[in-house]
Amino acid sequence: MAFDSAHTASPPTEQLQGVVERLTFHSEESGYTVARLKAPRNRDLICIVGNFANIQAGQTLQLQGFWRDHPKYGPQFQVKQYKETKPATLTGIEKYLGSGLIKGVGPVTAKRIVAHFGLDTLDIIETQIERLVEVPGIAKKRVKLIQVAWASQKAIKEVMLFLQGHGVSTTYAVKIYKQYGDDAIEIVTHNPYQLATDVYGIGFVTADQIARNLGISPHSEYRYRSSLLHVLSESAEEGHCYLPHAELVDRAVKQLTLPEYQPKADQVEYLIHAMVADAELILEKLECAGTTELLCYAPSFFQSEFHLSRRLLHLLANPVIVDRQRVRDWLDRFIARTQVNLSPQQCQAVEMAASQRVVILTGGPGTGKTFTTRTIVALWKAMGKQIALASPTGRAAQRLSEVTGHEAKTIHRLLEFDPKTMKFLRDSDRPIPADAVIIDEVSMLDLFLANSLIKAIDPNTQLLLVGDTDQLPSVGPGNILLDLINSNRVPVVKLTEVFRQAQASHIVRNAHRINQGQFPNLEPVSNTPKTDCLWLGAPEPENGAQAIQDLITELIPQLGFQPARDVQVLCPMTRGEVGTRKLNQVLQALINPPSPSKAELTRGGLTLRVGDRVLQQVNDYNREVFNGDMGVVAEIDLEEVEVTVQYAERSVSYDLADLNEIGLAWAITIHKSQGSEYPVVILPLYMQHYLMLSRNLLYTGLTRAKKLAILVGPKNAISMAVRQVKDRERHTLLDLRLGGVPT
Repeated sequence: MAFDSAHTASPPTEQLQGVVERLTFHSEESGYTVARLKAPRNRDLICIVGNFANIQAGQTLQLQGFWRDHPKYGPQFQVKQYKETKPATLTGIEKYLGSGLIKGVGPVTAKRIVAHFGLDTLDIIETQIERLVEVPGIAKKRVKLIQVAWASQKAIKEVMLFLQGHGVSTTYAVKIYKQYGDDAIEIVTHNPYQLATDVYGIGFVTADQIARNLGISPHSEYRYRSSLLHVLSESAEEGHCYLPHAELVDRAVKQLTLPEYQPKADQVEYLIHAMVADAELILEKLECAGTTELLCYAPSFFQSEFHLSRRLLHLLANPVIVDRQRVRDWLDRFIARTQVNLSPQQCQAVEMAASQRVVILTGGPGTGKTFTTRTIVALWKAMGKQIALASPTGRAAQRLSEVTGHEAKTIHRLLEFDPKTMKFLRDSDRPIPADAVIIDEVSMLDLFLANSLIKAIDPNTQLLLVGDTDQLPSVGPGNILLDLINSNRVPVVKLTEVFRQAQASHIVRNAHRINQGQFPNLEPVSNTPKTDCLWLGAPEPENGAQAIQDLITELIPQLGFQPARDVQVLCPMTRGEVGTRKLNQVLQALINPPSPSKAELTRGGLTLRVGDRVLQQVNDYNREVFNGDMGVVAEIDLEEVEVTVQYAERSVSYDLADLNEIGLAWAITIHKSQGSEYPVVILPLYMQHYLMLSRNLLYTGLTRAKKLAILVGPKNAISMAVRQVKDRERHTLLDLRLGGVPT
């Protein structure tokens, strides 16, 4: 709603000073903050609202703004401008030191230091830091740690002060300083668009805002080049390996447009060709159905797709010499010994795995992929082969190990990733030491991981790729499994027969119904369910959030499941009343509420407690944790300001600056759940998710459930998901490079 300023009295501007007591909400993206301020001569905490690039509990702030009365939350001070001042009270100094800004000083240590030095504390740390040994419990070793942290903080402070007026948060300022060191301000001033390439979490939009605030022209060549690279990067997040030239130009023009500036398509086209000349982009002509289309790749995408196809063709050209009759005889003995009848399709898969260099095994739930894989492992062992098994995620690798009885690793560990060089140690010069390799959950493989994997397969090694083409494709670029099948160059066995014991599961039967475009058979939720696939028709998203809470507190414990251990909520999206962001807050309060016995740490809008389920949100090669890995917060050290997360058998520590790499995982997106299974899955589906609703999304979410699946939401949303076939249209050329026929 717009108001005419000529008829609206401006509220009087006031000044306010105080200490930030706590943050109620802080958005890293926009800086929008709701916080509580302790002001002198005020008994109650004051609610302040505004945009803060840098705000922490313990800071002393001078604020300019005005009072307003919120109809729901009452009086609030709306901040227009602010600046930080040195804390003037013992409480303020204590909170400032213990806020986590200085590694090695937590709340307890801060209290001791301030108790000893009083109001002179900050001056002592600044000029006579060696005197900290006077404080009980602080040894010389700790003083040195604090000295390094204080010096680092002073250097970072300069960067933060420079960036504060440009919408960059404390977290990103720390990351910028880690990336560039003392050159940070010079680099940002010269070319802020470099941030979008170098610093995780800062995209083109943020870099562009900084550039405009610094007075950099919208005509800047840096701006155009950064925009083109960002558009390709955004398209990769949609799964594309390239963009058609015309689409790239159109997207870049839209992104470069400002209210006061309209770029022209020919300017963008000129920069594309300039970037091709500088080897920053690659153009390729595609002849298809009598027409020529110009395709635009980022170089790493082109090289990965091209070399992946060449290496696969090289593997496929190397035949396997094997006595097929001996394989059939072994299979007969295996069936007799195990007293398990394999279907003709399963027998074909076993024989092909023995006689082919590369084989794809695919099929839906209940068709026997797991038992077939286990049989192939047994055959290869009997043949004396050294076998390696791997999956894209730790959870999927653990499950593969359990079902085969053979050690399985993540692909990153199989390829021996080296954090120092940021490269895999296993490659064509030093291939995986195995005669046979099995990769499970291949639908999750993106272009780059697939290329690195195939590069490390010895030409004399056999390779079995196992996956389900009806699941969602990889989060990263490419559509590897589907492209390999569509190329008609890789031998494929598709299991279609659903075994009798699997037919007893409504989860399995409904998964196949969904794949056939049929509405699933769902039993309404009751206290005595007769099937493993239930439905609760809470009509509105608000009802859905409450219904999920009721299920977790009432029905699920009645059925013998433990919510903290067994239940996973899977959502189509992050936003909305039944998106992951909102539900994680609700479920955390429900399943892992605050307790005096549990340490907790708040950073921005994220509060973590010991016992929280968390998800790694980005590949972190130094810590060897990867996008999609799930763990549990095992320890929070408020002194060192560190969070330790237990991932399966590994413990990983995060400091304050890197906490934005993890998020709560009581609710996660269906995309992030790939390769995992959970005893109980709750799947909210609403029309507010209509952009994401699709058949393979619903299929993937449903098939994550091992024992019980509960769909929550109106039937029209479920029906829309069944009808819509999406996520297959990705710009990739792997199938054609392998010899497929253009369609």
